[in-house]
Amino acid sequence: MPAPTQDEPLPPWRPLLRGALERQGRSPQARWLQLASLAADGTPRVRTLVFRCWAGGAALDLLTDRRSAKSGELKGLAPLELCWVLPKARCQFRLRGHRLPLGGEEERQALDRHWQALTPRGRALWGWPTPGDPLQAEAPFPRELQDGAPRPEHFELLRVQLQRVELLELLGHPHRRRCWRAANGWQEERLNP
Repeated sequence: MPAPTQDEPLPPWRPLLRGALERQGRSPQARWLQLASLAADGTPRVRTLVFRCWAGGAALDLLTDRRSAKSGELKGLAPLELCWVLPKARCQFRLRGHRLPLGGEEERQALDRHWQALTPRGRALWGWPTPGDPLQAEAPFPRELQDGAPRPEHFELLRVQLQRVELLELLGHPHRRRCWRAANGWQEERLNP
């Protein structure tokens, strides 16, 4: 995935997030983020997704199933927020932004890279029936999709462009809370916890 360019320096919160992730160790839960969004009827939705990689200094990649409700809820530039809880580091990052629309060759290449990077067990989720549909006893739920399995059309990349990042550190008294905004050049602001 692309690294930050000379025009896009690494935001100051990224090393803090990297350090918190390192304190989590090899725990798979360290890659889990909660996604908050609004449904078409205006009601809130929260889901857990897996962090895949950074796509520049302040954009990250997540994967989803195009057949799921969240795919439709996140069309265009719909606002969203991610919460990344890192218990061993005793902190949480709140990442606010919007979906970054991709298309054409850039999107195809990114999808292919992500599909090939998945393990056979990870790919299997996209071989399951449509998320949220009624369960049918005879429906196939494969455990693995081997290397070389074609990438399904419903395999979708959710690239999030971040506009605001908050860090709540739950160490010490009082707790510490900081905020960075893209609109002000990622300058740190200290907030009441």
